[in-house]
Amino acid sequence: MALKRGLSSAGVQRNRASGSRFPVAILIFFSLLVPLIFFVGRGLHISDQNDILSSPGEKNVNWRERLALQHVKSLFSKEVIDVIAANTNDMGPLSLDFFRKNNLSASWKVIGEKTSITDKINFTAVDARQETPKVKVDVSSGGDHAQLVDPAKLARRQLREKRREKRANVLVQQDDESIVKLENAAIERSKSVDSSVLGKYSIWRKENENENSDSTVRLIRDQIIMARVYLSIAKMKNKLDLFQQLQTRLKESQRSVGDATADADLSQSAPEKIKAMGQVLSKAREQLYDCNLVTGKLRAMLQTADEQVRSLKKQSTFLSQLAAKTIPNGIHCLSMRLTIDYYLLSPEKRKFPRSENLENPDLYHYALFSDNVLAASVVVNSTITNAKDPSKHVFHLVTDKLNFGAMNMWFLLNPPGKATIHVENVDEFKWLNSSYCPVLRQLESAAMKNYYFKADHPTTLSSGASNLKYRNPKYLSMLNHLRFYLPQVYPKLDKILFLDDDIVVQKDLIGLWAVDLHGKVNGAVETCGESFHRFDKYLNFSNPHIARNFDPNACGWAYGMNMFDLKEWKKKDITGIYHKWQNMNEDRTLWKLGTLPPGLITFYGLTHPLQKSWHVLGLGYNPSLDRSEIDNAAVVHYNGNMKPWLELAMTKYRGYWTKYIKYDHPYIRSCKLSE
Repeated sequence: MALKRGLSSAGVQRNRASGSRFPVAILIFFSLLVPLIFFVGRGLHISDQNDILSSPGEKNVNWRERLALQHVKSLFSKEVIDVIAANTNDMGPLSLDFFRKNNLSASWKVIGEKTSITDKINFTAVDARQETPKVKVDVSSGGDHAQLVDPAKLARRQLREKRREKRANVLVQQDDESIVKLENAAIERSKSVDSSVLGKYSIWRKENENENSDSTVRLIRDQIIMARVYLSIAKMKNKLDLFQQLQTRLKESQRSVGDATADADLSQSAPEKIKAMGQVLSKAREQLYDCNLVTGKLRAMLQTADEQVRSLKKQSTFLSQLAAKTIPNGIHCLSMRLTIDYYLLSPEKRKFPRSENLENPDLYHYALFSDNVLAASVVVNSTITNAKDPSKHVFHLVTDKLNFGAMNMWFLLNPPGKATIHVENVDEFKWLNSSYCPVLRQLESAAMKNYYFKADHPTTLSSGASNLKYRNPKYLSMLNHLRFYLPQVYPKLDKILFLDDDIVVQKDLIGLWAVDLHGKVNGAVETCGESFHRFDKYLNFSNPHIARNFDPNACGWAYGMNMFDLKEWKKKDITGIYHKWQNMNEDRTLWKLGTLPPGLITFYGLTHPLQKSWHVLGLGYNPSLDRSEIDNAAVVHYNGNMKPWLELAMTKYRGYWTKYIKYDHPYIRSCKLSE
């Protein structure tokens, strides 16, 4: 066949200049594939027209084409054969130029082209029977190779090329638009991302939004690091002159950057210092650079920095625990001033109105145990402000004898509107004694006094922040344990809402009294969204008593806003259950100190989960809370060390608390309390 002979005589092979040879198997496959495709197309063309050539030569060609078509039909589907036939009709007769000019890369060349000119392929004569007029088109640069093309097919081919080009442009434009949309969507999502852990580096922090922001500060600090590396190597290799130069430039750069965190904080001489340091570092690199030495020095510096970070984190935790135990001077001042003025009042002026409401079970009763006057005032003020009918709300405050006068005086001066309020002193509860209360008995024991008060007990950073946490004075106060004695404190009430003093009320809470607890005693918001809020976080499951009675994966819940059914409490003897487990924990082997672990044990299986929107926690430790959840919450809770009245409070959350404080109040102004 002419096409096969043409390819064979032309001899397509791999360009030897490229350094590799053309495999023989691929050459054979290529030489067979081209005539096969051609014969399929031609065979289909002939078969469609049902023509039989009359001359012997034409019959021979027709017979070969039909034989090729017969074998190909068993290999390819009808759709594939149609495509081959259509491409043959559209592209015209095949020639070696088609493969040489269009299909081969620059690393291929045609050998023996001059000797194969007589074998060039033009099968147009085979179609001489077709009546459609042909136009001769010169497709070679030399004009020695021509083929006849149907003008209608040529026009259709050009139209198809235009449509393909137009479609390609549309697709490119759509692709560009989709990329822009994706980029814009990514930018919008990045704006809502906040750092999840306080103090950790995050690429979403504002100072890192711009890739080139504060690049000068970073450059100076990088130069300082490399200067320290070369300084050490220079001293090791006794390069004293270079050592002096590096030391001088290092001091200059350190003075130049100082405590600057932004380029705007740098002095005007900073660029000169950078240039001078760069010259010395370049000189040091030429004289001292050794890959192993530099790598070793950088690794040593990294390890040292890591140890410093761990030490600082430990110190920060220790100091935060220490700060959490303190009372700010302003609040201490407020308490002292109020106490003095209270005891100057005559006894008849120390009484609160509407005392008849204190035991009325038809009203909404709140229990609040606190020794912080300012915090208690925020809880009461926020509750009354958001109540639809304040006259139906009754507040039962209990404090210690140190703050009893201050608490009374504050609410005598600032009564909560039409609501009822009553303040009691926990030290006047004569029934709450060591013979009845296990916690009091344990606090009076020698072991507990040794734990808290022994002079040589470690209280420094070396003892660890976790130990300091459990020596917090709040664990010594009965105000913290009084929550387990609510029926004894309020024997005539059926239901009571317990509130911590580090919460803020944002909505009317009367809906909580309508919640069906389904026979449970405690209504609380569960906190097991995270694994560390399950029972195994708080209880010692290596103890057989704990392991036998509780599920380590049981969901924890939060104190701070709890609805207690006091009728069910009495039926199930909740206080007795608490006493039983508290007695078993005298040596602190079941749980550490605190009220949440014994609360989880005491109310195990007796807690009804409330909707999370009633009580949102974490404002005292979690900087990445969803702002919409906070705004929609009925109660927000500053649980954690960062209480809103402390200087270490998170500024972004403090406004929810401060808006319920009257900073223009004479007592607050005199104690220099401010936002």
